[in-house]
Amino acid sequence: MPDLTESITVHSTADALYRLVSDLPRMREWSPECTRVTWSSGKSSGSSSGSSSGEFSGRSSGASAGELARESSAGARAGPAPGARFVGHNRSGVVRWFTFGKVVTAQPGRRFTFDITFGPVPISRWDYEFTPTATGCEVTESWTDHRPTVLKLLFRPVFGNRAPRNAHGIHTTLTRLKSAAETTARA
Repeated sequence: MPDLTESITVHSTADALYRLVSDLPRMREWSPECTRVTWSSGKSSGSSSGSSSGEFSGRSSGASAGELARESSAGARAGPAPGARFVGHNRSGVVRWFTFGKVVTAQPGRRFTFDITFGPVPISRWDYEFTPTATGCEVTESWTDHRPTVLKLLFRPVFGNRAPRNAHGIHTTLTRLKSAAETTARA
């Protein structure tokens, strides 16, 4: 059961919102802590930025090696597949850190889930659900804390209590995602 959950209604389609959320290198646009995401289980054969750094934008036409991209029935790139791995770079104030992520669920237009670890230590699960509504789509973001108790206590002086900070982060992320999606939908 998630420790935190928040939902927002967005005037956009579930598919469009899924594409934004599953394009993890763009997460820095909405998350107040994420500064960069790079794919580590392979790299895109052509991200939107033309980068060869392993960043994946989900908007190019070539298929990536292995598990990063899957082809939709129309042959268009649908985003990362379960098992794709990435490194997340984060910052809060002067504190910077990185984590390792693995895509767990990738159901275009329905659900996108990834687990975060630091080495072998489980940290959290982030889940996004997309539910079509009469006016667009409800996006629900959930966070489940998987950290062992000793780790929570050890890092509390550095990172504080994660629950209130993540509640703020989820709210900010959803608000920025809504703004980006609705701006794109109007364009």
